Amino acid sequence: MKRLISHKDHEPTSYTEEEARVNDLRTALGPLTGRALQYATDDCLRRYLRARNWNVKKAEKMLQESLAWRASFKPDEIRWEDVAGETETGKVYRAVCKDKQGHSVLILRPAKQNTTSREGQIKQLVYMMENAILNLPSGQEEMVWLIDFHEWSLSKSIPVKTAQETAKVLQNHYPERLGIAILYNPPHYFEAFWQIVKPFLDPRTVKKVKFVYSTDAASMKLVNSLFDNSQLEELLREENFNLEEYSRQMRQDDAKFGLRRKLADERPEAA
Repeated sequence: MKRLISHKDHEPTSYTEEEARVNDLRTALGPLTGRALQYATDDCLRRYLRARNWNVKKAEKMLQESLAWRASFKPDEIRWEDVAGETETGKVYRAVCKDKQGHSVLILRPAKQNTTSREGQIKQLVYMMENAILNLPSGQEEMVWLIDFHEWSLSKSIPVKTAQETAKVLQNHYPERLGIAILYNPPHYFEAFWQIVKPFLDPRTVKKVKFVYSTDAASMKLVNSLFDNSQLEELLREENFNLEEYSRQMRQDDAKFGLRRKLADERPEAA
C-alpha cells in the first residue's frame, strides 16, 4: 500500500521521521538526470525542507523552481572572466580565511559599488555564492557575510528593484546557505534603506541579519565569537584585497571545480 506523503508544517521529532521526509521529497521530485541530479543531494533536499518548515509539498515546489532557474541561469557555468569587471573595486569577494567554525566568509563593501547593471551585479553575487559553497569544508553548509559600511552613503545604495531581485535569488535558490549576515557599522540613515528591503526577506533570513557597531561592546561579542581580533582587523582592511591575486585564485578555482563538474557529468548516472 502506497504511503501518503506528509505535508505538515513541523520539524521532524526523530532522525527516522527526517529521513522519511527526505525520501518523500525525492519521490515527489520524480526522476532527475544530469546537473539536476547532481544538485539534488540529500543534504540539498534537507535545506529546502528546512526552508519550508519541513513541508514536503512546499519544499518540492521550491526545489523544482530552483532546478528550472539553474537550468536557465546556469550558475555553475559562470566563470571569473564573466564577472571580473564587477569585482575590480572589491565590493564582493570571498575571504581567504574562514571563521572559527570553518564557515566561508563573503566580504561585502557597499561603498565600492562600481556598476549600474542589475544583471551583472546579480551574476557576480551568484558566482561568489557558488564559489563560497564549493570552498566550504566537508560537513559545512552555511557561510558568513561580513558587510562593511565604511564610507557608504544613501547615494551609493543599489536600486530597490535590484535589492528585490537579489533577495529573491538568494532566498529562493540558496536556502539555508546564510548562517549570519553582519552589518558592520552601518550609518544611522541606513535604517531607511533597511526598512524598504526588509519586507522582501522571509522571517528566517531577517533573524540572521545582525547590526554590529565597533563602539558597542555588547554587539561586538557576536563578532568576537566568530573571529579573533587580529582576524577581524585583517578582514576589514580594504587594502588587503588584491585584484591580481584574487583573479589568480578565482581562475584556479574555476579550473578545479570545472574539472570536478566535467567528471560528474561523465558518470553513467548523470546521463
